[in-house]
Amino acid sequence: MTATESTRRAERTGALGKLGLCAGLLVLLLCAVLASLLFGARTIPFGALIEALTQFDAANPEHAVVHSRIARTVGALVVGAALGLSGAGMQGLTRNPLADAGILGLNAGSALAVVGLVALGGAVSLGSMMLAAFIGAAVVMLLVYLLASIGREGATPIKLALAGAALAVGLTAMTNAVMMVSRASLDEFRFWQVGSLAARGVDTYLAALPLVLLGTLIVLLTARVSNAVSMGDDTATALGFNLGRMRLFGSLGIVLLAGSATAVAGPIGFVGLMIPHAVRLLLGADYRWLMPGSLIAGPILLLAADVAGRVIAPPGEIQVGVMCAVLGAPLFIILMRRGLTGVKL
Repeated sequence: MTATESTRRAERTGALGKLGLCAGLLVLLLCAVLASLLFGARTIPFGALIEALTQFDAANPEHAVVHSRIARTVGALVVGAALGLSGAGMQGLTRNPLADAGILGLNAGSALAVVGLVALGGAVSLGSMMLAAFIGAAVVMLLVYLLASIGREGATPIKLALAGAALAVGLTAMTNAVMMVSRASLDEFRFWQVGSLAARGVDTYLAALPLVLLGTLIVLLTARVSNAVSMGDDTATALGFNLGRMRLFGSLGIVLLAGSATAVAGPIGFVGLMIPHAVRLLLGADYRWLMPGSLIAGPILLLAADVAGRVIAPPGEIQVGVMCAVLGAPLFIILMRRGLTGVKL
């Protein structure tokens, strides 16, 4: 069965069927959360997990292991949801099936802003780092739109991807240049750059949660205009949507989501790119279902990648950013061979 046939079958599924599929994703997410708490370099029995959550004993080594995994599990939920939904929002509003925080340069902009802040100020607070990441992502998104809008055709999907890729290369080179002359930036940045859930505590992820929730609300409100944009900008305008205003509004939500995720976990690729395509095969191309589905599926992929990175080479571990690339690249190639559908070029 091709991707086109899968998508058409998903679109014929009624609302009740799609609710059932979303419920199935939630069950799968719960299983992924349990796996994140149970499995790693040391496997924890289920009974010990329940005891650790209800009757924590600091002297019990199994309880200590469970509590050490809670932070990265919470991080995977927050960061995965932000990346999955931001990818769906970008692909919908730009009508570009390759839109992603990495491909459009948002990650590179956030990285340069964070490195520049560390180089200028040394040790920085999480709030300052998040603000820098937001500003970097917002500036790059604006530049991508401006560059892609040059010419008679305007900001076409291909021009958006090319502008984002070009900016990403230039900004990455600038980031490397800053790190070469600033040892403090290199020490602070090298672990963050890989993409990791292990470097932060629960309080860090909870601090980012309000911004992620605000970004989530904004992007979900753009579902109707994304459906209209999928039929072409002229059609969306004829239906009464002010595309300039709606894209600016949606971009704010996307920057909040991508900036928050990048600030606390580093630039993690493939989640925002691949998840919307995978969910489209399951729920169809209607963004009213695609966006909530991506919100649920993003953490599933991130949790699976994190658990795989912990069990593949114990007692060491491979960081989640690397595992997402290892798992995401082959899966996305399979999706490409079957045909990227649901977003018209």
